[in-house]
Amino acid sequence: MSIEIRPATAADREAIREVAREAWHDTYDELDEETIDETVDEWYADDELERALSEPGTAVLVAESDDEVVGFTHGVVQGDEGDVLRMYVRPDDQRAGIGTALHERLREDLEDFNMVRIRAIDLASNDGGRAFYEELGFEESGEGTVEIGDEERTEVVYTLEL
Repeated sequence: MSIEIRPATAADREAIREVAREAWHDTYDELDEETIDETVDEWYADDELERALSEPGTAVLVAESDDEVVGFTHGVVQGDEGDVLRMYVRPDDQRAGIGTALHERLREDLEDFNMVRIRAIDLASNDGGRAFYEELGFEESGEGTVEIGDEERTEVVYTLEL
């Protein structure tokens, strides 16, 4: 499988939503389908993606295979810290190195802003996400919460010192 990592454009909005939707349905079985669909529609609405694509210190990248978006990531730098806000790969394309390639390119792009550490935040229930970040050298460094479907969910913060 040949993968190209490139900056996302406004034309990628629907493909990004679909990758997120597939990944959420595959990963978060503690959430009902309606909650997942509502959350994806809200978090990846056109205006949210437009804002992400235009904010300074932000990188939104897609992974393409055969002209189809199979993964994406969204990161931002504030001060000397970078945050991986989103990192998703279609379930059928996971464990093929796409997430690692997206992470490496995101890190390169964000390092241009002189960050000294990068954090990733994921739901605590995502064992695959935990394994992914730990394989990249991240360490668990804290917890937080996020509201999804009118319920507070626990998030784990992973940090990688650069």
